[in-house]
Amino acid sequence: MTPGVRPLVAGNWKMNGLKASLAEIEAMRKAVEAGEAGAAELAVCPPFTLIAAAAARLEGGPVTFGGQDCSPHASGAYTGDTSAVMLKDLGATYAIVGHSERRTYHRETDADVRAKAEAALKAGLVAIVCVGETRAEREAGEAIAIVSRQVRGSTPPDGAPDTVVVAYEPVWAIGTGLTPTAADVAEVHKAIRALLGEIYGAGGATVRILYGGSVKPANAKELLGIDNVDGALVGGASLKASDFLAIAAAYR
Repeated sequence: MTPGVRPLVAGNWKMNGLKASLAEIEAMRKAVEAGEAGAAELAVCPPFTLIAAAAARLEGGPVTFGGQDCSPHASGAYTGDTSAVMLKDLGATYAIVGHSERRTYHRETDADVRAKAEAALKAGLVAIVCVGETRAEREAGEAIAIVSRQVRGSTPPDGAPDTVVVAYEPVWAIGTGLTPTAADVAEVHKAIRALLGEIYGAGGATVRILYGGSVKPANAKELLGIDNVDGALVGGASLKASDFLAIAAAYR
C-alpha cells in the first residue's frame, strides 16, 4: 500500500445481477456504516440496468458506485451507449474504462480507452483505467512492455491523483482462479508507479493502483499488502456482500 493513500476496493459485477441482487448492495452499505469494512473506500459497479436502483439505495451513504464503461461522447445518436454525463447525473463517482473484456470482445484500443477516460474526467467522474497482459505475453517476457504501453496510451494526460485510478489486471488471472506471484505483482505495480510519475509528475506518487484478477478473501491480505497496491478491482467475489467485505477487511 502507498503511504498516505486511502485504498479503494471496487466491485465489478460485469453482466451479472437482477433486482434481487440489490439486497447485496444494501448489505454492503449497512456493514460499512456499522464500521465492519475496515479503512478502505468501497465502490460497486453493477450492470447499467441496476445503477439507478443502486444509486437510490446508496445515496448519502459511505459506499460509492460507478459504471462498468462509458461512451467517449457526452450525448448523441449512439444507440445502446451510456455517457459519463448520464452516470454523473445518477450520482456515480467512478467509470471503469479499458477492461480487458472490452479490449478483447469490443476491440477497444488504447486510444479508445483514453477517449473514454477523458470523457469521464470531463463529466466529473474518476476513471478506473484497466491494463494487463495476456498469458502468452507474460510467458514471452513482455508483461512490463505491454502494461507500460497501455498505461501510456490509455491514461488521460490531464488527470490527477484524485481523478485517475489504474487497475492492473493480468488477463490470464481474470475469473480463472490463477494469480501471479506477489513478486510479479510488485514488479508490475512498481513499473506502473514509475510511469505515473513520468505522466503526472509528483502527483503520480499518490495515484491509486489497484490489483485485479481472481481476488478473493483467501488471498486478499497477501495481495493487498504488496508495495504500490492501493486496493483491488474485484470481479466475481464482489457479487456477494460477505465475500466483498471480507476482501475489504484486509485493510483493518
